[in-house]
Amino acid sequence: MDSPAHMNRTEKLALITPWINPEERITVQFDDQRDINTVVTGCTEQLVDLELETPVPHMRQKLSIPLSELEVSEDSTHYTRDPDKPLQFKRLLLIVKGKRPAIVY
Repeated sequence: MDSPAHMNRTEKLALITPWINPEERITVQFDDQRDINTVVTGCTEQLVDLELETPVPHMRQKLSIPLSELEVSEDSTHYTRDPDKPLQFKRLLLIVKGKRPAIVY
């Protein structure tokens, strides 16, 4: 497999799509924030739709990020949590170029 920086949109889409699940978390990191628990709500060949956890309980920041602005990798420091699926000792990691957008409350 090519290095994550050289993946095309179709390859990124194929890796992200299985993680579209409201019961499953992935990890997202920006240039200024790391290790953010996130839910993938959708993905196309152009955009990935995410809901990032915020400091306010039960409130998520909804973002759509162009696939061209992120790298897809693996987070081996977290395990999966969906009770209806087999436990995995790693989860999806999305590395976004740039800073996290401001959270609007």
